[in-house]
This record gives sequence, C-alpha cells and structure tokens, in this order.
Amino acid sequence: MTLRHIVAWTLKADDPDRRRADAEGVRERLLGLKGVVPSIQAIEVIVDEVDERSTNTVAVVADFADADGLQEYVVHPAHQEAAAWIRSVVSDRTAVDGTV
Repeated sequence: MTLRHIVAWTLKADDPDRRRADAEGVRERLLGLKGVVPSIQAIEVIVDEVDERSTNTVAVVADFADADGLQEYVVHPAHQEAAAWIRSVVSDRTAVDGTV
C-alpha cells in the first residue's frame, strides 16, 4: 500500500510571466526534495501549461510508504523551507491524501 499526497495551488500573480516563474520556482523546490527527504518514494510536479486561467496552476503528487512517511516529509526542514517560499507565492491550496 502506498500513501499518495496530492496538493494543488493557485498562484497569486496576475501577470502570466510572473505566474510561470513562480510555478517553476515551486517545481524546482519540490523536485529538489527527492533524495533529501528520505521518505519520498516518488514525486512529480505538474504545471498547467494549457490553460493560463487555471484556478489550480501547480500540483504536486508524492508517494510515501505510509502516514509516518508523509509526516516525516511534512516536518522535514528542507520541506518546511520550500513550503514557506511556496506560501509566499500562492493564494489558495487544496490537498488530498489517500492510498493507491
């Protein structure tokens, strides 16, 4: 059994260039956690490249062995640093955690 963690964010920026730059910043920071946070089994970041008006512009899909692995990720200092930056560029967040 794998626990899948999915989060989608709406970026604050109205300007399309700023929104793209912020989306890439989210992608780089989250993908950079692979190999740093041991409990991450897999991680993908998806940036909406089709609809500039998308309400959820960036999403992460990450897999963990269990809830303890997810909690290790949540409290890990590298994730906390990435999350602080992400909070500075987003206006909304939606999350789902479930087994696959």
